[in-house]
Amino acid sequence: MKISKHLPGLPLERTLGVISGRWKGVLISVLLTGPKRLSELEKHIPSLSQKVLIQQLRALEEHGVVYRKAGADDARRVDYALTPLGMSLESLIAQMRQWGEHHAEELDDTDRLLPCDAVVRPDIGSP
Repeated sequence: MKISKHLPGLPLERTLGVISGRWKGVLISVLLTGPKRLSELEKHIPSLSQKVLIQQLRALEEHGVVYRKAGADDARRVDYALTPLGMSLESLIAQMRQWGEHHAEELDDTDRLLPCDAVVRPDIGSP
């Protein structure tokens, strides 16, 4: 697997380099529920433009976190899913969410926290 973007040598900075960026954490969270088509991802995260969605999916793919799978019966159908490496982020994403809540509580800033459904629609099923 070729990774086109150079990542920092420090493990912590490498992790941040892979998962930081607008919407990457949200995309990983949505894909933790299972493979999704591009149109499903757009429905789950309606405020995310298609351009940014594709950019972030490509970046995650370059880093071995996401893969694209063409449909066996329809070559036009493409599903995006987490690789085993991407699935290994599940506990880290959950811990980051918890730490974000803790941080807001410590700084008395919980009124600015958004519920997940303010950004991500719940599982909508297949189109």
